[in-house]
Amino acid sequence: MAARLQSSMKLNVRGKFFVRDGEEISINAVTYGPFPLPTPTHDTEILRIVKAGFNAIRIYEEPTRDLIEAAGKHGVMVFLGVHWQWTRVFRGQECERYFIEAKLRLGELLEKWGGEDAVVGCYVANEIPSDVARWIGLVRVRESLEELIDLCRGLAPDVLIGYSNYPSSEYLEPGNADFTGFNIYLEDREKFSNYLARLHHLAGDRPVLVSEFGLDSKQHGAEAQQEMLLWARQEALDAGIAGTTMFAWSDRWRVGEREVTGWEFGLTDRDGVEKFPLKKLGDLKRSAFPMPKISVIICVYNGVDRVTKAVESLAPDKVNYQDYEVIVVDDGSTDGTQEAIEKYEYVKLIRAEHGGLSRARNLGAEAACGEILAYTDDDCEVDPSWLYWLARGYAEQDVDALGGPNIPPIPEEEDEAVVAAAPGAPSHVMLNDRDAEHIPGCTLTVTREVFEAIGGFSDVYRVAGDDVDFCWRLDKAGFKIGFHGAAFVWHRRRTSFAGYFKQQKGYGKAEALLMRDHPEKFSKGKALWKGCVYTGAALGAHEGGFVYCGAMGSGAYQQVVTGMMPRRMLHPDFETLSARLKLRLAEWLQPKVRYWSRWWYTRGMATEVRPRLLTGSVRGWLRQCILRKLTPKSYLYEEVLAVSSASGRGEVLEWLMAQGWLAHEDSEKWDLAKGSDALLILQEVIGDGHWQLRMRLETLVGSSSVMRDVESFTTRLEQV
Repeated sequence: MAARLQSSMKLNVRGKFFVRDGEEISINAVTYGPFPLPTPTHDTEILRIVKAGFNAIRIYEEPTRDLIEAAGKHGVMVFLGVHWQWTRVFRGQECERYFIEAKLRLGELLEKWGGEDAVVGCYVANEIPSDVARWIGLVRVRESLEELIDLCRGLAPDVLIGYSNYPSSEYLEPGNADFTGFNIYLEDREKFSNYLARLHHLAGDRPVLVSEFGLDSKQHGAEAQQEMLLWARQEALDAGIAGTTMFAWSDRWRVGEREVTGWEFGLTDRDGVEKFPLKKLGDLKRSAFPMPKISVIICVYNGVDRVTKAVESLAPDKVNYQDYEVIVVDDGSTDGTQEAIEKYEYVKLIRAEHGGLSRARNLGAEAACGEILAYTDDDCEVDPSWLYWLARGYAEQDVDALGGPNIPPIPEEEDEAVVAAAPGAPSHVMLNDRDAEHIPGCTLTVTREVFEAIGGFSDVYRVAGDDVDFCWRLDKAGFKIGFHGAAFVWHRRRTSFAGYFKQQKGYGKAEALLMRDHPEKFSKGKALWKGCVYTGAALGAHEGGFVYCGAMGSGAYQQVVTGMMPRRMLHPDFETLSARLKLRLAEWLQPKVRYWSRWWYTRGMATEVRPRLLTGSVRGWLRQCILRKLTPKSYLYEEVLAVSSASGRGEVLEWLMAQGWLAHEDSEKWDLAKGSDALLILQEVIGDGHWQLRMRLETLVGSSSVMRDVESFTTRLEQV
């Protein structure tokens, strides 16, 4: 998202990290309250929090003036939150009032406190239950969160806005948040570490903030609690996570008006005594690892207007890494590129006759002295810690090649904003959360030994396609490609609409070469990727993606299954009618430009590999129309069935299955099926210890058996 004007304690976002006054800052937060009576003296407690090494707090209710003043006095950042009815159905008909309430409460919160210097962030909601999301509709809930985020951003432009998500409904990740917040309660270190790697992909281009994690000392003991908090914070630091939030500061905690006594997640007990030396938690730093020499190689052809920015981002006073060199290969430029680069004393300049991108990259490797060859493009600027995270990736992942995200910078004009959101961006393709199938050439690194083993880049790829060919040859040779979500570069794709389409045509031509060299990787003109194509957008429920919810929505980790991630959203500064129209044009025309380019340059190739001029889309559309006509019409019934504190959703589902109902195949929308009928049961939390059950039934006219089950079901609940 956009960087914002800085003032005192306020935070900005820079790629995958938070920054203050231009310097990266790691959030080390603890949740604070809500407290039962008597409430603590905030000035005293905030000072204790600072002495323990924390720099931020997360609160769940509207703050008091003395709390905000204490936070400002001691330099503690505050992440706000306020409760509204997100545990109930909050969209549609009579329930819309809950969403209106959310807007009012968040609006009042930020109008009152958003201008305070200590207030740096706000969560619009916390852990919307997966049952509620399935009832309302996954996409609609995600869009509702995005609506709340836009509202909050308009009211408090200097406050970072996010949603506190959790694994049971990770598909609700909004696309327009400033950061990704996630509550993670995993007690196994390896599982915790693996999920942090996944969070980088869920977040896309933005920072990840662990918004809650902790351990119950009442069940596990204070020693185990300390051990878990130490390794979780260490894993987050080493994974490039932008911050963590420990739950909670005190064992004195309440839900509504009821004090919680069944568990003790606090760092201090009910008397305010530390359970262990808290300073250990605040003193943690990123762990050490081997740092080999890295050779950064930039190839340029007539790019004087952009390559200087790339070179300047690698200046010794800007890079957080010691042992590296910068090599620029000028591929026969005639626009003064050589003269522009000669003034940078830390750059090794190689002059060559124009021979294309792959040849230039091979020349750079020949001149390199590093153990690792790190390629980036002349239209990129590297993050100061890019080399640091690459080296850590090699040290920890046992890989032969490695890459990271490429993120568009803040656009300077409308066309650039449209191109950043348009299809066809260089993307990484992931086999899982750590192993990649493809890394774009703008952030592709490889060990020298492996580079030489596969013979470097193929000279036939003069403009594009070289990175895909290189990665596929790595895979064929049995080498492993890794990915580190914190090792990112800024990639300014194209700044004009015409340049964008010219680039897409070039990509199509390069893909034609790939079809010739790797026919087994294509079918009818389309690449056969084994992994998921990542575009840099946050991963939430979207059209074309399937959400795995588990049988009857019971999955503990409910994930979006997709071959292609949703694209980046338009930058908020360029949400204009003309920009949206250009983006729609790009969405319609880009696939055609690239497809026709592939078709033109594959003349003479085998028909099973080459793209087809005519597709079966019209035939498929007619088939769908006929099926809709032939499908019997079904009807939806919705009813609030009961209010109960004894019979929960699980018991109801179990009883219905005993009547012959089975788990529905479409777990995203339904729980149970019986014949052609489908049923969804929702358990809404309506108060402390109380919930309400709702039923949604889709049935064919005249299906008497299902109605008898429903009547028996209702009668049984009324008798409880």
